[in-house]
Amino acid sequence: MRLIDRVHAIIPECAVSQDMITGFPTETEEDHQDTLSLMEYVKYDYGFMFAYSERPGTMAARKMEDDVPEEVKSRRLNEIITIQRRTGLERAQYFIGKTVECLIEKESKKSDSQWAGRNSQNYVAVFPKENYKVGDFVNVKITDCTSATLIGEAVGYSDMKGPLTVDTE
Repeated sequence: MRLIDRVHAIIPECAVSQDMITGFPTETEEDHQDTLSLMEYVKYDYGFMFAYSERPGTMAARKMEDDVPEEVKSRRLNEIITIQRRTGLERAQYFIGKTVECLIEKESKKSDSQWAGRNSQNYVAVFPKENYKVGDFVNVKITDCTSATLIGEAVGYSDMKGPLTVDTE
């Protein structure tokens, strides 16, 4: 928690993400409650959450009994997802009304009339295509959000201008 406090003190707009496995062998209810408490404190911007499942050949599969019942894993995963959705939405709402620089990565999954790009905190932003293209850096005024996506309108090219190019020499 001290590390998170220091990160936010030094880089206030830093996004923090998590990868979580719940129901790992020997995980107790107390361990799970500690995880939920940590999530409430950190307020992760986004994350990837899974219930433990044995993978053949791994150290855990060879050395540990999968002793957490599936229904307990499922309940715990749902509790983690619920907190992540809530705190993710709280964190994403910070951007409403702000203009963020986004790198256009691809067409939006939900609409062929929108682009999807990422800002410097790795949030996905979707916005109308207009005359932009993949690789362009654009400024996007955020007007709404979900717990995982910023929604906005492009307001022009960023100072980067045009597509991102990488020198491979």
